[in-house]
Amino acid sequence: MRNLWIFVSRYNAFFFFIIFFTVGIILTIKNNAYQHSITLNSTNAIVGSAYERLNVAKRYLNLGQVNDSLALENAKLRTELIALKNVDSSKTAVIKDTVYHQQYTLVSAKVIKNSINLANNIITINRGTNAGIEKDMAVISPQRGIIGFVLHVSPQFATIRTLLNKETLISVTIKKNNAFGSLVWGDGNFDVSKAFVKEIPNHFKLNVGDTIITSGAGGFPKGIEVGRISKPRSNAGDGSIEIKLFNDFSTLQYVYVIKNRLAQEQKTLETQLPNEQ
Repeated sequence: MRNLWIFVSRYNAFFFFIIFFTVGIILTIKNNAYQHSITLNSTNAIVGSAYERLNVAKRYLNLGQVNDSLALENAKLRTELIALKNVDSSKTAVIKDTVYHQQYTLVSAKVIKNSINLANNIITINRGTNAGIEKDMAVISPQRGIIGFVLHVSPQFATIRTLLNKETLISVTIKKNNAFGSLVWGDGNFDVSKAFVKEIPNHFKLNVGDTIITSGAGGFPKGIEVGRISKPRSNAGDGSIEIKLFNDFSTLQYVYVIKNRLAQEQKTLETQLPNEQ
């Protein structure tokens, strides 16, 4: 405390100057309209600029929350769109409950781990059994394209066996003629932007640019766009067709897991087939 008083007494002239200078500025601004206006405008500009920068920082920090809410909203909209696409147009019906009686609903999830450089790639998402996720559920992209199938599930997380996996096989059709085939990846060329469709009968005429869509089997609703033919039918024995995928696996941040209300009924029925053959 003694040192403080010594410091103040030694530099008292300087402190008095600061005090009188500050008082003089305040009195000048207060008693002169021009200086008062200039000071007020300058202060408003500085404060406004500071608030603008602060708001930019807040918006940046809230981007994650905004993205989550948008993903949830998009999931609801895509659920309604899928429901509309699967309406039987040959019948006239009034749908009173579009939540509990529709076949498909979507659950949005954030990708927290993603691999694209392996022979069997896996994605980890932040949704699990607590969100109703189950093994073998189909997974699609928020934009266009398909992702794969749920492989393992815990209460808070799930892993997805993606299309970029040699074990993944998805039933698809050619949009223009409904010819059925099987979508696979790899075939000796592990390009994350390409896949192959096999088992398309030779009598179907195919062109570069034809769109490939899901057939409605395996948990995917019918009509989900997968990609476009990039090369004509090869000379290989299986007549495989190279396609350019719509989905970019290297930039995935969100996915939609598809709940199929009728999946268990279909699975139970299909397990009876081997005994009848």
